[in-house]
Amino acid sequence: MGSTPAGVARGLTLLLVDDNAPMRALIRSLIQDIAPVIHECENGQSAVAAYPLLHPDWVVMDIELDGMDGIAATRAIRQLDSRARVIMVTGHGTEQYRRAATDAGASAFVLKDDLLELPAVLATLLQSEADERAP
Repeated sequence: MGSTPAGVARGLTLLLVDDNAPMRALIRSLIQDIAPVIHECENGQSAVAAYPLLHPDWVVMDIELDGMDGIAATRAIRQLDSRARVIMVTGHGTEQYRRAATDAGASAFVLKDDLLELPAVLATLLQSEADERAP
């Protein structure tokens, strides 16, 4: 089964958090076939406030944000919902950032230099979820 039909069939919703509007547009263009409903936030504070209102299936979160950074926002979202699923998308690929993202509760980490990998990462995570739910 392909990744796109699974996401579209479920009406997958996603919260996209990045302070750069052109980057949000690029990410949206890459994943809109998988996630037909995409909400956007410009910073961590607005993402934390929007999460309980939107109940997205996934959050795609930048690390470097004005005010509350993506690590702190991920931690806060996971405190609101321990099942929240977050993919970190960042230009910071050091082991320190990866560890901080994982410790905050991120499910995956994609470098902005490798952004074309994001649809495959999301599709793999969705398939893994579907496999876990299968009898």
